[in-house]
Amino acid sequence: MRRVLLFLGALGFAVAAAAATPEGRLSAVFDAIEANRVDEAMRRVDALLRDYPNFRLAYLVRGDLLLARAQPLQTFGNVVKTVPQERIEGLREEALARLQAMRSRPTDDRLPRYVLQLHPGQKHVLVVDSRRSRLYVFGNDQGRPRLVADFYVTLGKNGVEKTREGDQKTPIGVYHVTANLPRSKLTDFYGAGAFPIDYPNEWDRRRGRNGHGIWLHGVPAELYSRPPRASDGCLVLANPDLESLGRYVQVGTTPVIIADAIEWSNAASVDAERRSLNAALEQWRADWQSRDTERYLGHYSQRFGAGGGQGYTAWAAHKRAVNAVKTWIKIDLSRVAMFRYPREGDFVVVSFEQDYKSSTLSNTMRKRQYWIKEEGRWKILYEGAG
Repeated sequence: MRRVLLFLGALGFAVAAAAATPEGRLSAVFDAIEANRVDEAMRRVDALLRDYPNFRLAYLVRGDLLLARAQPLQTFGNVVKTVPQERIEGLREEALARLQAMRSRPTDDRLPRYVLQLHPGQKHVLVVDSRRSRLYVFGNDQGRPRLVADFYVTLGKNGVEKTREGDQKTPIGVYHVTANLPRSKLTDFYGAGAFPIDYPNEWDRRRGRNGHGIWLHGVPAELYSRPPRASDGCLVLANPDLESLGRYVQVGTTPVIIADAIEWSNAASVDAERRSLNAALEQWRADWQSRDTERYLGHYSQRFGAGGGQGYTAWAAHKRAVNAVKTWIKIDLSRVAMFRYPREGDFVVVSFEQDYKSSTLSNTMRKRQYWIKEEGRWKILYEGAG
């Protein structure tokens, strides 16, 4: 048994006993093992299995505890050779992902660099750390993120950065939940339900990425959870976790940011980036309203593309013609949200409600822009309805 204790210690499994979630109860089992309270660990894992008899990882831990009474264990999941080793390896990886994530849960002063600003109607944002197989839920605290929950999550068999149909990868990017599909509308494969997201988005399509059907969903009734890399590209949670997650999701509103690994920052740095973007957005609005078309067009990258495939040259000619016949323009922006795009450097998705009035036209629309920093200045790379 001593070898098992050393093995767990080396992996950093000395986590504090957590709340009464299945994952928290499992961490308490490991906490008891690490403290050499083996009988307590057995009682805890037996109680866990009584409540969640489909939690396969807990069975593996129980098997190790039983085997340790007869012989020293060489590794975690020291089972007989008749059990498929790929299944055991998946359970080992799940244990490592779950317990390391709980041990290193971010403190309140660490913020995801991607969430620059939530608009008042966005109650939560979901941020996925692919390397840790972890989904974090952040609440909207006056436009700033505040961690309220986190869950173990399964991703694509072949990792991340989806580019084509059938590659069994999970996309990297900024998306939104588009629907809530209840259990009654689905087969048992999807478990407690599903929340589709809007992959591919405008940026994916511009990059030539395709595919469809990326959902957050549950697992079949016979399972509690799946290994870290086991889906066809979807984000898969245990059914109790998906049901808990559903309380935070607003269809059409909740952002889902999927990253390789979350870049953590502090409040001062996030505030500085938000102020920089808000200043650029306000100057864009003011220059458009002023009817100084050339100054307004200076906010757009030469690589700009509009919804419908229009490039910069055609867009600029169109704007010059439209603005030439107007005697006044008034523009108000509200419900502004800003999210830094994973893996793309200084690249931000900005969305807002635009109330446009002029001498010839009035309308209100939800707009989405992609801003990129070029030679130290924020420029618009894409613009369309959002």
